[in-house]
Amino acid sequence: MPITTFMPGLGLVDLTYFILIIVAALLVGGFVGVLLLRMSAGGTIRAARREAQNIRTSAESAAEAAFQKSELEAERSLKARRTELEQELDAIRQELKKDQGRLKNREDNLDTKLERVAQRESNLDKRDGQLKSREEELQGRANELEQRLEDVMARLAEVASLSIEDARAELMAQVEERSEHEAAGIRRTILERAEEDARGQSREITLMAIQRYAAEHVADGTVRSVKIPSDDIKGRIIGREGRNIRALERATGVDILVDDTPGVIAVSCFDPIRRAIAGESLQKLVADGRVHPSRIEEIVAGVRKDMQERIRKEGNEAILEANLRGLHPKIVEAMGKLHFRTSFGQNVLRHSIEVAFLSQVIADQLELDGELARRCGFLHDIGKAMDHEMEGGHPAIGMEFSSRYGEKSEEVLNAIGGHHGDIPSSSPYTPIVMAADAISSSRPGARRESMEMYVKRLRDLEGIATDIDEVAEAYAIQAGREVRVIVDSDRADDDTAFTIAEKIARRVEEEMTFPGEIKVTVLRETRAEATAR
Repeated sequence: MPITTFMPGLGLVDLTYFILIIVAALLVGGFVGVLLLRMSAGGTIRAARREAQNIRTSAESAAEAAFQKSELEAERSLKARRTELEQELDAIRQELKKDQGRLKNREDNLDTKLERVAQRESNLDKRDGQLKSREEELQGRANELEQRLEDVMARLAEVASLSIEDARAELMAQVEERSEHEAAGIRRTILERAEEDARGQSREITLMAIQRYAAEHVADGTVRSVKIPSDDIKGRIIGREGRNIRALERATGVDILVDDTPGVIAVSCFDPIRRAIAGESLQKLVADGRVHPSRIEEIVAGVRKDMQERIRKEGNEAILEANLRGLHPKIVEAMGKLHFRTSFGQNVLRHSIEVAFLSQVIADQLELDGELARRCGFLHDIGKAMDHEMEGGHPAIGMEFSSRYGEKSEEVLNAIGGHHGDIPSSSPYTPIVMAADAISSSRPGARRESMEMYVKRLRDLEGIATDIDEVAEAYAIQAGREVRVIVDSDRADDDTAFTIAEKIARRVEEEMTFPGEIKVTVLRETRAEATAR
């Protein structure tokens, strides 16, 4: 069918153009298709090249990883082998050390055995020498026995001419002489052992007594200070031309000390009761404000009456604390006075109560009567309540006073009179009280003394030591509890040093008064000097 049939309205020329256009379009399409085909082929090649490059890179990475892995495994294997070799080497070293130690021990054992062998040889040589000396000694004794045998034969010849009574008497004299010598040696040994045992037991008992009883101490003095609120009141106390203060001194029997110290008047008296009466009277006068002689006498009389009541109260309280019965009221009053009495700053009543309990503790440990020991200790210083009023020492005064007022126990009276060694001890309670008195007086804080008395005691102690010819220097130490003595080594040997220590101790006991005990230490030394140039 012709083309014009399908496209009516087109001419032949138009149809030709249309065909040409179609042909041209087909040619262009073919060219473009070929061009696109080539371009597609080029992309495939490049992709193939890229894939090949990727495959090559992956292969190289895998190869490198495999190489590194094999390298790591080789290195691990090498380290493991090295560790095994080091462990084997350490084991070999340990074995070598053990072998060396065993060899060292064997060498030491051999050295020890050689030393023992040498020591045995030395001992054998010594024994040989001792045997020779023993043999010589036995030979000498044999000669001596032969001589004695000859003497005995000669004596027998003499005895043959004696009667039986004479021979018996001579034999008994010889036996008695030998027995006395042996008995002296045995007695000395027994005494030394007994002294050692007694010293140890006494130390234990003393320490136990101190631990079981411990009381506080308040130090007192012989001067009492009374505070005065103003100088106006102090002027009233003094009075016109001192009449008030003189009236107070007459009424109380004390010394009133007024100086430039503001707000204070001092009361001085050896009698503690009068000192206490004067102090309390002054305090009442200051509080009252009315100060004249008649008022002073009225207040002093009232204070003195109150003081008597207080003394009885203190005595009764002390007896109740010590748990004692059957004491005369005068004894109770005397013990109450000790509340106002001091010894080296230590309250005597508190000291007596402490000695009572310490004595009981010691007596109980020795299986003695603890109640009786407590009574002895409580009354041992009762003489100090009136020793300023009577002549003699307080042990004798207290013994006589207690006997006068109903104390009949010989043990108590002997403890009162003999606790300072003034009379011989007739019962075991006296040394018990002496020990308790020393414990109470010498333990720290119990007593005090003035600086002048303290320095004087130290100088006296050193002076006693330096009086000995062989002594070069002496020093009191530990607050006078010990004296260190240095002797000249050229003039005194070791035995003389002990004699000097005993001599100084005896002189200190005889010439000084002190609480507790004083240790004497004698030092002797020889110094050798040389100079190297």
